[in-house]
Amino acid sequence: MTAAAHPRDVLLGAQAGAVVLPVCDHYSGVEARMRKSLALQTELAAEFGACVFDVTLDCEDGAPVGGEAEHAALVTELALSAPAGARVAVRVHAVDHPAFEADIAHIVGRAGARLCHVMLPKVETVSDLDRAAALLDAAGAHDLPLHALIESPAAVHRAFDIAAHPRLQSLSFGLMDFVSAHGGAIPSAGMSSQGQFTHPLVLRAKIEIASACHAHGKVPAHGVVTEFKDVAALQDSARRAAHELGFTRMWSIHPDQIRPIVAAFAPAADEVDEAATVIERAAAAAWAPVQVAGRLHDRASYRYYWQVLERAQRTGRRLPEPVHALFT
Repeated sequence: MTAAAHPRDVLLGAQAGAVVLPVCDHYSGVEARMRKSLALQTELAAEFGACVFDVTLDCEDGAPVGGEAEHAALVTELALSAPAGARVAVRVHAVDHPAFEADIAHIVGRAGARLCHVMLPKVETVSDLDRAAALLDAAGAHDLPLHALIESPAAVHRAFDIAAHPRLQSLSFGLMDFVSAHGGAIPSAGMSSQGQFTHPLVLRAKIEIASACHAHGKVPAHGVVTEFKDVAALQDSARRAAHELGFTRMWSIHPDQIRPIVAAFAPAADEVDEAATVIERAAAAAWAPVQVAGRLHDRASYRYYWQVLERAQRTGRRLPEPVHALFT
């Protein structure tokens, strides 16, 4: 395939400019765990041949009450000392928290160049993102993206407007806060690995967030599974988030969750082989319609199969030749 005929040049179409991120976002807020998370990111990147998860250093849940400034200093130190090429983010306090502005001023002001994004929790309106973006600019991080965590019914109602914000890369769903925001109307089972996929209000919120992200080329990130020792529950939740609800990224809160999440969001080997065959045939036909195994394909399906290959590459899956050469 010539450079001019590269699938990215031919098939972007409506997906041009869509955000692409690692499929797992790993959160830690305790010093020892944050350091281990950064070391594990390097280890798995070498194993998979790609960075398969972000490390988000957590101020909101990690900082002890009264110790917010000290925790921000620690997060800054860890971000500055991370290996070159590491994908390190920070979750700051919510916009209505007294430490919010100080978090951004200190961490982003000193380590903004080492961060891949800033996660903003408890986003309610577009103005929350505007305020955060202005603070990032004031700290000198004019190109640093924002991620947002939606945690209330009102924020879900505004998901499409929030997802449209030009500084935003990804929207995440805050399950537990969302359930508790209903004043007991949603039972506690709605926070479980199974109940969050069956309660209508929770399910509707997830679908709204995923749809809003896809409408604006952003990344929908599924939230946590708190039963972190139940591997089967995690695998099932990750699979359903990816295959039923359209999420393309998921949170991890324990190192043991990372590999199952990556596996669930990666395409199966037979999908990769099928995608490679379709893309090879399409390129040979100069992207005109072709027939593969009795099925007609054109640029709409070519775009889909190219996205399968991109997802395979991001999750460390083996790519058949010659499509492997397209990623080197």
